[in-house]
Amino acid sequence: MDLCQPESGPSDAKRIWIVITAYQEAQTVGQVVCNSLPQSPYVIVVDDGSEDETAQRALEAGAHVVRHTFNLGQGAALQTGITFALSEGADLIVTMDADGQHDPSDIAYMVAELEAAGADVALGDRFSGRVIGITWRRRIILKCAWFLIRMTSGRAISDSQIGLRLFSADAAIKLSITQNRMAYASELINQITRLKLKIIEIPVSVTYTNYSIRKGQSGFNSINILIDLIVGRLVK
Repeated sequence: MDLCQPESGPSDAKRIWIVITAYQEAQTVGQVVCNSLPQSPYVIVVDDGSEDETAQRALEAGAHVVRHTFNLGQGAALQTGITFALSEGADLIVTMDADGQHDPSDIAYMVAELEAAGADVALGDRFSGRVIGITWRRRIILKCAWFLIRMTSGRAISDSQIGLRLFSADAAIKLSITQNRMAYASELINQITRLKLKIIEIPVSVTYTNYSIRKGQSGFNSINILIDLIVGRLVK
């Protein structure tokens, strides 16, 4: 039985699917689903090969759940979730992390801004919004990621690593994530640029907890992201 029931949500008739990627997130995923359901009754959690009770907690909270047999990486989980949402007739697709960093109440504002701007993609921007509990080390990692993405795409995105994103269905169907691990964020920006999709950035709130910081990227991942991008380009 669902522990969280969806509320009425936005009055807009468009079908908004919220895609939440999760790996070993039994501690937080249920609450993330509960907080998301008031924004839309269409929530899908992609359990990326977790060995804990992530899938069970998501189901109990009221989400649809798709499971990867093995851990494939966040890029692969996002592609699975987006493909599922499109198959269910999504008009708009939101992506979120399962660690509780994002505030689902930002979704309605992002949708309104995307439609007002006639944009294809909206990215959350924690640095022009509100960020709580960020460490100096995390800021350095994010700046390294910003530099790597600008170097590879030629596009200056303020918060390229943000997990809170919004895509129109027309845009989402054109995108194909092939980088399974963290380099997928750079790949997305490169594809959006190449396809000449209109992208906007929206101020959002991000809250870091001791839990989410422990689960986050290490400094070495900035190097790994660049290696993934180079290898990905060589094999294409």
